[in-house]
Amino acid sequence: MSIPTADDGTPDAFVERERQVPRAQRVSAVVRLVVAIVVGLIMMFPLYWMVTLAFSPRTDVFSRDLYLWPSEWTLENFRTIFDGFPTLTWFGNSVIITVIVTFLTVLVNLLAGYAFAKLDFRGKGAIFLLVLSTMMIPVQVLMVAQFRLVAELGIYGTFWAVIFPSAASAFGIFLARQFMIAIPDELIEAAKVDGAGTIRIFLQIVLPLCKPLIAVLVLLTVMYQWNDFAWPLIALKDSELFTLPIGLLYLRGQYGADYGAIMALALISITPIIILFLAFQKYFVQGLARSGIR
Repeated sequence: MSIPTADDGTPDAFVERERQVPRAQRVSAVVRLVVAIVVGLIMMFPLYWMVTLAFSPRTDVFSRDLYLWPSEWTLENFRTIFDGFPTLTWFGNSVIITVIVTFLTVLVNLLAGYAFAKLDFRGKGAIFLLVLSTMMIPVQVLMVAQFRLVAELGIYGTFWAVIFPSAASAFGIFLARQFMIAIPDELIEAAKVDGAGTIRIFLQIVLPLCKPLIAVLVLLTVMYQWNDFAWPLIALKDSELFTLPIGLLYLRGQYGADYGAIMALALISITPIIILFLAFQKYFVQGLARSGIR
């Protein structure tokens, strides 16, 4: 009597193969889940450590002993940054600059993207390639030209010195163009037949279809501008106009750094970004997918 093997065509071999396939799939799913949990914990640990240091007393922060939980939860570090530094002013400055830059950037990117996607004009391809080529220029190289520009305009040391150079984005224009290309031309042609002009078509036909795109542009612009450090540090000279990232630099003392206070201010700085992303992550994913970015 022969023993059925995995290659036999007998009913017993077929049942054995059917048992092995689901078992292998379950093992694979468990392995993927474990790996995802481990990677997620590794990525979340810096945020956890920031929160821990922000609410830890100074004795724990400067202790040589390794700890993962504060000996006591305290608001001492938050009192330090609010009593000793103009934290609320820095926060307000960041909000003002970020809101204005986001509005201008999204507006310019949408208009430029619509022009490159749906309008016909001479040199459109060459101009679009020129816009894309600016993404290959390092930001540090542009800072010299930006500094001379804001100095000659007489806006150096003001909010507009930060806002004006950030009022458009080559990547945002590219993203808007890619998204609007997918909008059917038949909608625009039908609107033209009804007597609609370019501005009316943009406002009443194209713009309502661009909600995912607008969410992506808003999130990307807010995250970049809120965390921008180098250019505001150059363009702003009055400490009353500083933003939160520059304020983090000023928490460092002459002979050391108060890491608990730094982590408390960093926690305040990242909280609005986390809330904004969690609120609009659905539109963010939809916008990236429909723009052709993988």
